[in-house]
Amino acid sequence: MIILGIDTSCDDTCVAILNDRKEILSNVVSSQVEIHGLFGGVVPEIASRKHAELIDTIYRNALNEAKVDSKDIDLICVTAGPGLIGSVLSGLCFAKGLSLSLGKPFVAVNHVEAHAMSIFLERDVDFPYVALVVSGGHTTILMMESCSVYRVIGRTRDDAAGEAFDKIAKYLGIGYPGGRIVEDLSKRGDREYVRFPRPMIDEDNYDFSFSGLKTAFLTHAKKHGVTDQTMPDLLASVQEAICDVLSFKTLKAARDFRAKRIAVGGGVAANGRLREVFSERGEKEGFDVMFSSPGLCADNGAMIAVTGYYGFRARGGASDLNIKGFSRMALR
Repeated sequence: MIILGIDTSCDDTCVAILNDRKEILSNVVSSQVEIHGLFGGVVPEIASRKHAELIDTIYRNALNEAKVDSKDIDLICVTAGPGLIGSVLSGLCFAKGLSLSLGKPFVAVNHVEAHAMSIFLERDVDFPYVALVVSGGHTTILMMESCSVYRVIGRTRDDAAGEAFDKIAKYLGIGYPGGRIVEDLSKRGDREYVRFPRPMIDEDNYDFSFSGLKTAFLTHAKKHGVTDQTMPDLLASVQEAICDVLSFKTLKAARDFRAKRIAVGGGVAANGRLREVFSERGEKEGFDVMFSSPGLCADNGAMIAVTGYYGFRARGGASDLNIKGFSRMALR
């Protein structure tokens, strides 16, 4: 069985092809980082226009790399949301058109669920498990009960963790996307230089809030100034606060829901310090903490393909072609 996965939820145009043994035959990603870097963040209108321009070419490149033809595709999987709605619709409409023209079944995939399921590209995981999805647009904890069956048990109430990194980097003028740059500079910094607040860490829930932490950083920077010497220390300190909150809340959820396994996905999951903190604390408390390879943490079509494939098998059927795209994560 040949599975096509398409993701255009934000600013990357992603198309991948898998077989039913979960072998990645191709995984093509066209990044718009250089374009949006000029503005210090993603401009939705530009992102959706670029998807419309590139999607057909990226699709053809994925077919060529996988050495398959359109007629070989057995299942078409695509992100229906959440994400920037113009971007989501670019991939969703393209996938619907393919489904109609090729006469192949179509599966609409939740982008956040796909990050939580991306671990299946590299290993089999027993349900249930707790999944933290942490990226530029999402900081969400899911209780994964089985394929396509999950509950949202925690979410960010304002800025996602990745947004906080991006906004801090934009203020400092050090580039975009902020997470990678902050991580690189933090490697030579003192994580205890400033004790930034750990928002909501003492509350009896699994929700997050990073807007106040971002503001605390900016307030400190404006009051005390930032030099080439102090910048690594400040960034290491704020990164440590974010990692501390993410790990504390997720481990709390795993304890409370009696889950033995934790999966961490999303672009921020590639952060080396976050992996260290989770691994150390998870091992100490007896949890199996799982991370996808860094290259599969960011948005990609392969995670959409594997999630759609498992969902298709679990539900025993395809999605309705009348399904609409959506911008926000439904709470259930």
